[in-house]
Formats: sequence, C-alpha cells, structure tokens
Amino acid sequence: MATFKHISVPTLAADIAGGQSVVILDVRDPDSFSRGHIAGATRLHNANAATWVAQADKAAKTVVCCYHGHSSQGAAQFLAEQGFGDVYSLDGGMGQWAMSQACSQG
Repeated sequence: MATFKHISVPTLAADIAGGQSVVILDVRDPDSFSRGHIAGATRLHNANAATWVAQADKAAKTVVCCYHGHSSQGAAQFLAEQGFGDVYSLDGGMGQWAMSQACSQG
C-alpha cells in the first residue's frame, strides 16, 4: 500500500527558500486559510479534491498542512493512494509554521 512521508517545518522552509518546487495543500477551513497560509498554498477541501487530483502532477513534491499536523496525515494518505509518489504531511502544521516564521523574523 502506498503511503505518505513526514516533513518538518525547518526542512520545508529550507526547500522553499532554496527554490525547490513544492506543491503545498492546506486542508484547514476557509476562515483559517484566509487569515494566513504558506505562500502559494492551495486550499484543498471535499468540493475541489476530485478535480484537483485529476489535474495535479502526481510526481511533484506535495506537502499537506493543517492546524497541528494531524488531519493532514489523512489527506496525505489519500493522495498517496491516488498515485502521488512524493507526498508529505507537515509535522506540527500551521501552528508550528507560524511559530517558526515569527521566530525567524524577529
């Protein structure tokens, strides 16, 4: 059975800073997404998931994030089962991301 991997916030931040191509999916609710998300992220939800999966590059490095890194694991597993070969769940989620960005800026 296909499965996802985990990625830490520092590793993802380094990948982005280094110019690596990363597809970032955010599975949080619309209000949380609108209040802040990783630059370039796409909000993935039940209504757009089938269309997004059908059109996506399944070979691209794909990182799924949520609030704290729990819900993203289910979404990442779903993507792995759909044939995505390089899919990750962001450990610590947006909570950890926001904390690391606040620390790195100030």
